[in-house]
Amino acid sequence: MGACSFKNSTTAKSMQDAYRNLVENAVSEYGSDSYNGTISTTNGYEDLTLKFKSSKKDLSVFIEEMLDKSGKRDCFGICTEKPKTNTNKIKSQVEHHVVKGTRKWELWFIVTDWDREIGKFKTKTEALKCARKHTETTQTTTRIHMEKRIVGNATTATIKYKQSTGEKPGRYVFFGWAAE
Repeated sequence: MGACSFKNSTTAKSMQDAYRNLVENAVSEYGSDSYNGTISTTNGYEDLTLKFKSSKKDLSVFIEEMLDKSGKRDCFGICTEKPKTNTNKIKSQVEHHVVKGTRKWELWFIVTDWDREIGKFKTKTEALKCARKHTETTQTTTRIHMEKRIVGNATTATIKYKQSTGEKPGRYVFFGWAAE
């Protein structure tokens, strides 16, 4: 198995987000084979932004020199343009929804597997049937609890992110040797 060099550029809020997005895109496009020749075959990344800036070299020259010194599955990242973060004191906006009239409540029997909802049922008998089947199949403890839920739309507010005028993502370059 060999290696091939790669160079990817992207924008994101942080270098970590940029790397994660590139890896996810590579996996969705080329699969999760550990020898697919993409950034997804690397073992994380090393931030070389300070080393690049102190070298005073052209980006392409710096990348070529680093590739000559690195090995298979090595990945390096450089921030070429810093992100501008939201400096507003309040970073969200609330939109209130008026719910007119009365609401009808229904009693539900909720089947859970610790932190995960398995199903909801109108009767305890249906819930027990589901819980027993799940416990016998997965060999895990299952719980049933009662819960009152509002019928229909119960949204009373929507909270949206409020972007500042100068906010923008950073620009990043990742390069290295991918396994193929």
